[in-house]
Amino acid sequence: MDCRVGCGACCVALSISSPIPGMPDGKPSGVRCVQLTDDNRCMLWGKAERPEVCNRLTPMVEMCGETTDDALRYLYRLESQTSPRR
Repeated sequence: MDCRVGCGACCVALSISSPIPGMPDGKPSGVRCVQLTDDNRCMLWGKAERPEVCNRLTPMVEMCGETTDDALRYLYRLESQTSPRR
């Protein structure tokens, strides 16, 4: 499965602990990545600067759903279940 163009849910819902260009401390869940364009595309797609965690995230029907809202619900639930603050 390929990413849904213009979704960007993983770039908002998920926390990232590794550095991102423009976000040296990573990003918390719910914060929009600075590398996400206004039309929800990754400016680092295919570039060496893209964090490894992003490269390893594989889109799946269960994760992405049919809409961005589906994806956000799933990813926020996943983030909540895996948060060390839980």
